[in-house]
Amino acid sequence: MSIHGLLAKAGATVATGLVGAAAYDAARAVVRRAPLREGAVIATTWGIRGTRKAEEVAESVRLNTSDIVAEAKGRLGEESTPPGTAVTHDHDH
Repeated sequence: MSIHGLLAKAGATVATGLVGAAAYDAARAVVRRAPLREGAVIATTWGIRGTRKAEEVAESVRLNTSDIVAEAKGRLGEESTPPGTAVTHDHDH
């Protein structure tokens, strides 16, 4: 009787292994057919382009805002600070 139990367990293990191997082979075939890398490269390219465009727009907004503030200060008779000049504080935080 112990041989029948051993053969049953061995048969179940072999069947499980065959099902697992078939699933693994099927998954590999799907991954090979799917252009995952190409899709990732395209998505990254779009992301980089979008980021660059957003940076251009932000810089344009910053410059336009500086121009408006400088013109408003000029109308009030105040001197405006040149672009790129940082405001210095005489105190520590």
